[in-house]
Amino acid sequence: MSAAPIGDEADVHVSPLSAHIGAVISGVDLARPLDPKQIHVIRAALLKWRVVFFREQFLNHEQHVAFSAQFGELTVGHPVFGHVDGHPQIYSISKFRKATRFEGQPLLRPWTGWHTDVTAAVNPPFASILRGVTIPPYGGDTQWTNLVVAYERLSEPLRRFVDGLRGIHRFAPPQGVKGTDSFAVAVDQHTLVSEHPLVRVHPETGERALYVSPGFLKQISGVSPRESELLLELLWEHVTRPEFTVRFKWEAGSVAFWDNRATAHLAPTDIFDLDFDRQLYRTTLVGDVPVGPDGRASVALEGSPVGAAAALALN
Repeated sequence: MSAAPIGDEADVHVSPLSAHIGAVISGVDLARPLDPKQIHVIRAALLKWRVVFFREQFLNHEQHVAFSAQFGELTVGHPVFGHVDGHPQIYSISKFRKATRFEGQPLLRPWTGWHTDVTAAVNPPFASILRGVTIPPYGGDTQWTNLVVAYERLSEPLRRFVDGLRGIHRFAPPQGVKGTDSFAVAVDQHTLVSEHPLVRVHPETGERALYVSPGFLKQISGVSPRESELLLELLWEHVTRPEFTVRFKWEAGSVAFWDNRATAHLAPTDIFDLDFDRQLYRTTLVGDVPVGPDGRASVALEGSPVGAAAALALN
């Protein structure tokens, strides 16, 4: 994949950040409606670079929602943890939100914390759009990895093997860890379990991506527990290789827009070692049901699709 910019159109400039993933887009005001050429350039950059970033975009909730809606249909803020009061499409990502705080010390591995958003749903979001509001002066960086390149860098025999496999994605507290009371109740009431292909065919580009979200994928279907464990650890270690990733330094007014069908990302944990506050807000766009190389679609085992209807019901 070329590291050169894809060019500019309508004064929108796209500047890549690494060989395989991430680009900064400038020359556009996200607080105002975009014209068709601007939308085309941003969407093309998203498909090519998987995650795109904007600086100095000081949006309010309404502007955040309006920008997002130009690229797809919005979901409810979060299918379990709800939304910002008065803004059903906005999810608050604060330093101490309950979704990330558990009692006890989990077992940490190199891929711990990496995930693709809401893959426990049968139709995970197409994209997520995250904006920074209160940002620490240092620390708090987010990382993304390119799951298409990760698939392409597997050996050819292993690619053929994983092409036919499927896995169970589940949204629940980590195994062996007791969640907070409110978290446990939320999961009990809103359990999401789906079977997805381990390799997802991108619905727009036709590329194949390793669809192996470490945060949600619990087991490979049809194999023994030990086989599943070893293969998943191999794949998770592979998709988080540094050369497939980009690391983003947040500033107030920064916006990250990523293709959830071709990436996984890692939220920072160093913020808990700092005294600074950190507040971001996220929207997500309704996604389609993943399809594997064999043409088989994902299947919901528990829970409902994540869609706009849930958000509208909360208005």
